[in-house]
Amino acid sequence: MGFDASVISGVNKFVELEFELSKLQLGWAVSSLTLTATLAMMVAGPWSDRVGRKKVLTYASLLYLVSAIGSAFAPNFTFLVIARMIGGVGVGISLIIAPMYIAEISPPGMRGRMVSFNQLNIVLGISVAFFTNFLILKLGKSDLAWAQSLKFDEHNWRWMLGLEALPAILYFFGLFFVPKSPRWLAMKGNYDEAISIMSRASGREEAIKIIDEVRLSFRKDKESRLPLKELFQPSLRLVLAIGLVVGILQQITGINSVFFYAPMIFEQSGIGTDASFSQAILVGLINLVFTIIAISLIDKLGRKPLLVFGVSGIAICMFLLAYGFQDATYKLTEESMNSLPAEVDQVKLAPMVGTTYNSDIEFKAALRESVGTDMANTYESQLITSAVSMNAVLILIGILGFVACFAISIGPVMWVLFSELFPNWIRGLAISFVGLVNSGVSFSVQLIFPWELENLGSSTTFLIYGVFAALGLVFIIMKIPETKGRSLEELEAILVKEPVEKP
Repeated sequence: MGFDASVISGVNKFVELEFELSKLQLGWAVSSLTLTATLAMMVAGPWSDRVGRKKVLTYASLLYLVSAIGSAFAPNFTFLVIARMIGGVGVGISLIIAPMYIAEISPPGMRGRMVSFNQLNIVLGISVAFFTNFLILKLGKSDLAWAQSLKFDEHNWRWMLGLEALPAILYFFGLFFVPKSPRWLAMKGNYDEAISIMSRASGREEAIKIIDEVRLSFRKDKESRLPLKELFQPSLRLVLAIGLVVGILQQITGINSVFFYAPMIFEQSGIGTDASFSQAILVGLINLVFTIIAISLIDKLGRKPLLVFGVSGIAICMFLLAYGFQDATYKLTEESMNSLPAEVDQVKLAPMVGTTYNSDIEFKAALRESVGTDMANTYESQLITSAVSMNAVLILIGILGFVACFAISIGPVMWVLFSELFPNWIRGLAISFVGLVNSGVSFSVQLIFPWELENLGSSTTFLIYGVFAALGLVFIIMKIPETKGRSLEELEAILVKEPVEKP
């Protein structure tokens, strides 16, 4: 899922030029996957309640494979979007069902760490995608005969997308080694099989106790038949509010803008295309390292301390990025013009030479007016590199710091909270609903990010993300309880304070 989501970061620039996309079309190419993921989330939970967590995840692996092949051979923009939307269904299923499954098979003392492994594997996929994107870019520019015969240069973005077939195949076969969810089996009345599987995770005595608790919690209801209105009972108001706010906060602070547009962001600092792809690898590595740190700490320090620390850091890093881009100036000189590609019409650029522009918006507008939209878009990276005066190291620190703070806090902690907050009898529906909102916000952020850079500028865009992070921090401090070390049934007794009228 991580590979599928982030591989598009290296593709953006090339499909924008090949299919002559507007900024909103580019945003659509990226976010279309998240749109169908959002829709899939709403049905993934109830669907898995009927047929099982494992079976639904197997379907997701096949969707990833179809998406990879379709994207790689896309003849036009519409076909590419459809292929990515197919993969998006797999993403929506994975985002909901994987952490749910892990929570249902894990002993309470290990649950936070185990659910966080889901996030670890996602960020591992993200890191691999950043690396393979960079590798394909370099191979395309190499003199290696085999790389030239495979047309890595001419079809670089197609190879980037097509490589997803490999993890999709590995995922499919890996699922053959995964047992069914013991809580799902208990919900279906298969108590002996549920105890047998749970015993492998926590020992037979503890397994019997856990399955007995599950049996009691399911005694009067059938989770798969719950109407949506049951989520809005007064007794569930607190857990639903926490789930919604955390789900929105995780995305509205801009994490998928960084993951899906990392090379584009780094290019805005004037480091060039190759360097922007290599720095994107750092984003993936930092994300991976700090997710591992989060896994080691989540059951020791608890969920809330990690959230407070991480979201505070997110706000600081976003304000740092806003300052870094606000402080930048853009000025073409006779000397800097010599570094531009021969295809750039320097005669048309002549009126801009010596003029200082105080924002990226002003500079890009002047470029389009001077050389035309097509040439400005094609050589934007080189033109910015030639003109910009800014602290590129500050931008790198801000981005990497943001990713580190996200990875150690709200990235993995959100999914742990989702798997813990909601009572057994409504967990499938509740996680699908808050996941739907989370993914819907992610879709919106991805869709408008290129438009924001074009019309609001980098500084204002990151400032908006920082303000949302600061507001979210206040909510975390005031409203979110600590959940570590408690069984799911204990948490239900604590968080759902009033009697619930179950259907």
